[in-house]
Amino acid sequence: MKKRYVVTVDGPAGSGKSTVSRMLASGLSYVYLDTGALYRALALKVSVAGLDADDRVGIAALCSATDIALFECEGATRILLDGRDVTELIRTPEISMLASTVSALPEVRQRLLAVQREAARSGGIVAEGRDMGTVVFPGADVKFFLTAGPEERSRRRWLELRARGHEVSLDEVLRDVVRRDRQDSERVIAPLRPSEDGVLVDSTGKTIDEVVQEMLGAVRGKASKAL
Repeated sequence: MKKRYVVTVDGPAGSGKSTVSRMLASGLSYVYLDTGALYRALALKVSVAGLDADDRVGIAALCSATDIALFECEGATRILLDGRDVTELIRTPEISMLASTVSALPEVRQRLLAVQREAARSGGIVAEGRDMGTVVFPGADVKFFLTAGPEERSRRRWLELRARGHEVSLDEVLRDVVRRDRQDSERVIAPLRPSEDGVLVDSTGKTIDEVVQEMLGAVRGKASKAL
């Protein structure tokens, strides 16, 4: 593969985007861009500042005074918020829901859009999120939409939260997943939806390796056709 592609991976919460995208990037020797972490970091700052999620004026002012950066450390992506590592703090259910809400605000999307596009300027990147192929990188070389049934996604998310020490029931996680699906897909700005020219990948009943190999095959297949 001579050309270094921009590859996007979109999908609903709990579909395995982060794990799969990280492995896909590694398999291609590409950079992994966790765009969801950018929105989570901003949501954390909104929460700490005590702002309401619909306070557009206050959040717009906060955005202009916020510095967010991603960096790789020992094979994992870490996120800095105003110079502080907040990687672990942004992975709570509360911040996830708040991130879904504030990410729909035009001021927030505009602030982070330039950050994401600059990261992909030279290609060789796997960008994971919810509107990568439809809004952020509409001209991406390969676009994936990774999904799974809500019960399967809830189970995965529940196990992940328990591993991090969060006491939450599977029913609670399922309700959050369904609510977030509705919130993400019905929002006016950049709703969650598959790209018309994308590849739909359903991970239900598949191992992570099987999903990654399927996606690697699609990227390499495109590269071979371009030769």
